Amino acid sequence: MLFVLKAVERALTQASPTIWNSDQGSHFTSPQYIKQLSVAYVQISMDGKGRALDNIFTERLWRTIKYEEVYLYDYASPKEARSGLTRYMDFYNLERLHQ
Repeated sequence: MLFVLKAVERALTQASPTIWNSDQGSHFTSPQYIKQLSVAYVQISMDGKGRALDNIFTERLWRTIKYEEVYLYDYASPKEARSGLTRYMDFYNLERLHQ
């Protein structure tokens, strides 16, 4: 839970979105999480309960990243992970064939 709150805090220092989407996991429905976004005047959007298909494009992207990059490399540090993921995202967006 603390990780999610810190991630939200850090993200909000970079940008203030109009809408913030998440699923209905317990950390995303906690009073602390909701308050943090409300104070920043961010509208909260949550996928329907039990509706994995609501977010299918994002879920598919993360699956692809995990299977084509993350599971193949044993990153030694967060810096190495950032570098590998940055390289992969450039490949994904600019070179990788898509259906």
